[in-house]
Amino acid sequence: MMKQLEQTSHLFGANAPFIEEQYENYLADPASVSEEWRTYFDRLQSQAGAGARDVAHGPIIAAFEQMARRGPVRTVVAEGEDKQQVSVLQLINAYRFLGTRWAQLDPLKRTERLQIAELEPSYYGFTEADLSKSFNVGSFHGFSTEHASLREILEALRQTYCGSIGSEYMYISDIAQKRWIQSRLESVRATPKFSLEMKKRILERTTAAETLERYLHTKYVGQKRFSLEGGESTIVAMDEIIRVAGSLGVAETVIGMAHRGRLNVLVNTLGKSPSMLFSEFEGKAVVDLTAGDVKYHMGFSSDVMTPGGPMHLTLAFNPSHLEIINPVVEGSVYARQLRRGDADKRQVLPVLIHGDSAVAGQGVNQEMLNFSQTRGYGTGGTVHIVVNNQIGFTTSDPRDYRSSLYCTDIFKMVEAPIFHVNGDDPEAVAFITALATEFRQEFKKDVVIDIICFRKLGHNEQDEPMVTQPLMYRSIQKHPGTRKHYADRLVAEGSLQADEPAKMIAEYREHLDKGELLYNPVLSGHNRQFAVDWSSYLKQPYTDAAETAIPVQEIKRLAERLAALPEGFSLHSRVKKIIDDRAAMGRGELPLDWGMGENLAYASLVAQGYGVRISGEDVGRGTFFHRHAVLHDQKRERWDEGIYKPLEHIQDGQARFQCYDSVLSEEGVLAFEYGYSTTEPNELVVWEAQFGDFVNGAQVVLDQFICSGEAKWGRLCGLTLMLPHGYEGQGPEHSSARLERYMNNAAEHNWQICVPTTPAQIFHLLRRQMIRKVRKPLIIITPKSLLRHKEAISSIDELANGGFQTVIPEVEALDPKKVKRVVLCQGKIYYELLAHRREHNIKDTALVRIEQLYPFPAKAFAAAIEQFPNAREIVWCQEEPRNQGAWYWLASRQHLVNVLGTKRRLLLVSRPAAASPAVGYYAKHNQQQKAVIENAFGPIQDTTPQSPN
Repeated sequence: MMKQLEQTSHLFGANAPFIEEQYENYLADPASVSEEWRTYFDRLQSQAGAGARDVAHGPIIAAFEQMARRGPVRTVVAEGEDKQQVSVLQLINAYRFLGTRWAQLDPLKRTERLQIAELEPSYYGFTEADLSKSFNVGSFHGFSTEHASLREILEALRQTYCGSIGSEYMYISDIAQKRWIQSRLESVRATPKFSLEMKKRILERTTAAETLERYLHTKYVGQKRFSLEGGESTIVAMDEIIRVAGSLGVAETVIGMAHRGRLNVLVNTLGKSPSMLFSEFEGKAVVDLTAGDVKYHMGFSSDVMTPGGPMHLTLAFNPSHLEIINPVVEGSVYARQLRRGDADKRQVLPVLIHGDSAVAGQGVNQEMLNFSQTRGYGTGGTVHIVVNNQIGFTTSDPRDYRSSLYCTDIFKMVEAPIFHVNGDDPEAVAFITALATEFRQEFKKDVVIDIICFRKLGHNEQDEPMVTQPLMYRSIQKHPGTRKHYADRLVAEGSLQADEPAKMIAEYREHLDKGELLYNPVLSGHNRQFAVDWSSYLKQPYTDAAETAIPVQEIKRLAERLAALPEGFSLHSRVKKIIDDRAAMGRGELPLDWGMGENLAYASLVAQGYGVRISGEDVGRGTFFHRHAVLHDQKRERWDEGIYKPLEHIQDGQARFQCYDSVLSEEGVLAFEYGYSTTEPNELVVWEAQFGDFVNGAQVVLDQFICSGEAKWGRLCGLTLMLPHGYEGQGPEHSSARLERYMNNAAEHNWQICVPTTPAQIFHLLRRQMIRKVRKPLIIITPKSLLRHKEAISSIDELANGGFQTVIPEVEALDPKKVKRVVLCQGKIYYELLAHRREHNIKDTALVRIEQLYPFPAKAFAAAIEQFPNAREIVWCQEEPRNQGAWYWLASRQHLVNVLGTKRRLLLVSRPAAASPAVGYYAKHNQQQKAVIENAFGPIQDTTPQSPN
């Protein structure tokens, strides 16, 4: 091979990227290249000197070209010239890797320059005499010729990589992405050359940011607002993202951020009227919500003009859990992209603004990044801004702050380029923000802008930061502020007259006094083609009524489509049995099981024009092997082929069906689905937990968004959660969906909690969720063993002529006059009670199923009880321990007592109160379960609902 290379000298020109890639592969893993190349590179390394293998680099190819021009490729690099040339290229690469460590990033100038030998020419054997020598610059951009002196190369490197911008990108695997970044940075030495107009725009944005904060500080003394002072360049970055993204075809931008600077972004980026903000500070804002929220949690939307045309901006509502909004934004963006048919993901852009401590500390970011490039959750890249105050609440000691070098290191897991920038250099912020936005549009990947700044005030305006950070805040007290720092620079360079910055402040304050903005980008009356009209869902009274039945012939047609397979498609034998049975169910030859009832609901919805999206761990098959919405050809030879989804082929022109097995994540994925469902009311969005217990990992999403989002922010949401639940002896983490948590948080019709027990029930319940003009979250406590229970079946007639029953009364022919006890229950325990009653021929006890626990169906419940006028004992029977499950909510809210009156005794049968939701010993489980079933029919001590023990 080497002989052939010597004859062809193909190290020139167009082949250079190939050889460069070979060299980079060699540095990462010498075994990844052929023996001939490995031998050649080994000899190069031995000649290049100490530290040559410390960092991988591409520019070495220029040295190869230089050698090739002088003759055939040599297997040994000569001493002297060639060694120095290679060392120059290593030096270039060292700056690309490590230059950020010497960058001038801290506005407070508190850190000394680190000793990094690889960035010193002497490390490679260069002396002062070598500075005037000319060398090939390799792939370094920005020189008019291929050669430059070592002094010129060093100056270019330090200006590009050690100025106000510190760039991290050399870990990216894709060489094209690295070359793109190098060409943008090195060609201009990472130093923008803005026009006078642009400089004035940047100063105006920093002036607006600072002036608003100081205005609020003096007008509303001591009120919390989580000031942006010290980080005003964030507004410059936001302005540049919108401007550049608009010119590149972005029509919508969805923004997620926590408290810091939120009010400033609302006013100076989205154009919220200052008068509206002042009303919120003064407590005069009228909001028709049952709870509302503090002003620095509120969202907003507007339409603004960009160089590319109008853009819709949305700032998502956010609770105090700092980073949890991020996957919510991604879900909303994904829904908007689908609505627009934005397959290239160029029209809708997610922008996330992080705090430096939170972005490193909150695990939801790892979950979000992990699914950021997957099929069912990827949005084509996010522009991340880190407002890096260099302090987390009150923790700034680097020994406590984090374990990574930079707060942004987590983004390296997806090979996102990271640009650190000094917040005191707004021009550098604008330059790198434009570059980052262009990168996202070009490569559809995440990109990070880390604005190193400071926090002028405490964590909030009532906090005294000097108590815990005296050293840092002595530096901050001496700092003139980013606006003045930049204004003085423009005056000094002659771009502005000395009095112009002060005039800008005065003019902005004058407009604030009027409750208006000096510069308001908001468009009025803009026609948004892709907007969703939520008006038909607003202020709808809650009702259980919905016409969910469909004709028998339609059921049979849908069943036939669900069982149809492509020609030659080979199913696993177990799956084939299920699909064959479904075909028989559609013909009326077998009763419907749970999986068929569920799939028929989805099929009927997509046929009627309602989209369906199912997400979660192993949802295509179903954790318990019941759904099989995604079929796999057993003879396929490639992982990306041989997959068939019957629900995508119900009929021509049907609505969209999505089914994605998610990454192993609860919090991030559930937050994503919440964001999706609050953006798309015309799709049934289902998230299924692997086991209902596992949703514990997403408690923040449940409490702060799904449960209370409508009360706090007026955000409607039709998200459906399927939580497998049932005591089968599988232990504490595989039994209980923690029903009591949902019951305790049920109020103001905030969500629905249902426990269906038949295929017909799940069919009508899922259809009801879309057909009613009500968008409320739906918590479904779904079964496990019940999925294949011989009694848990339905007929086609129940789908064609029925509806969802909030209460299922006694179904067997008991003599109502002889019934002395009514056992109320929910879920799979009903079938165990039924089996026990039949086995022991018990005729005086009726069984009533409460299929909807909230909103409690009082009328249907009363009707079921009134069938048995002589029943004096009403027993609530549950599998869960006494202090868990639905019991205390039902008893404490008097839902049962109000209907039963004083003539009937309300009793409880359950497991004893327990700290754990279930036992781990199978024998003990069986003992407890047997006792619960037997006690439901035997003597029971009176129950005192007020005592949890």
